Amino acid sequence: MDAILSNRKLADKVAAAGYYVVVPDYFHGEPYNPENSERPLQVWLKDHGPEKGYEETKPVIESLKQKGISKIGAAGFCWGAKVVVRLAQGDYIQAGVFLHPSFVTVDDIKGVKVPLAVLGAENDHLSPPTLLTQFGEALNAKPEVEGFVKIFPGVAHGWAVRYNPEDAAALNSAEEAHLEMLAWFLKHIK
Repeated sequence: MDAILSNRKLADKVAAAGYYVVVPDYFHGEPYNPENSERPLQVWLKDHGPEKGYEETKPVIESLKQKGISKIGAAGFCWGAKVVVRLAQGDYIQAGVFLHPSFVTVDDIKGVKVPLAVLGAENDHLSPPTLLTQFGEALNAKPEVEGFVKIFPGVAHGWAVRYNPEDAAALNSAEEAHLEMLAWFLKHIK
């Protein structure tokens, strides 16, 4: 499934559950394209790094608060996980979820101050199960912060937004992850 279309459908699903949803265009119409040899990942990241996404998110959150929204959750997929973990280290959000994370370190997790769920893939070269397990250990070492780590079997990086809707197993895994995300938000920000 096309990731942009999937993201929109997922945003609609979250909104249908009763949440006010904002999906910033962090890439400003220029998503990473692995087939573009003139803009390899490291070059693309100079213009679209997660730290820039974090900085762009802070005024969005401030705007939401000015609208009277007092409980804010953030979900990040792949690159967006780093944005969410940075937000979770401050007082910007009340809960975070990330799925098939990239660029997140154990030290990042150690700095988290709000409930955080990590939904990862069994077959993920960017965040392999060993790293996800370390995330869980770091969260468990912080009894003041609720944490949850789940590794989805048989899926690869990107499974929660880039899946074949004709493949029942892929669809079921993605939908299970979406339900886990919604349950986390229901528990911590509803």
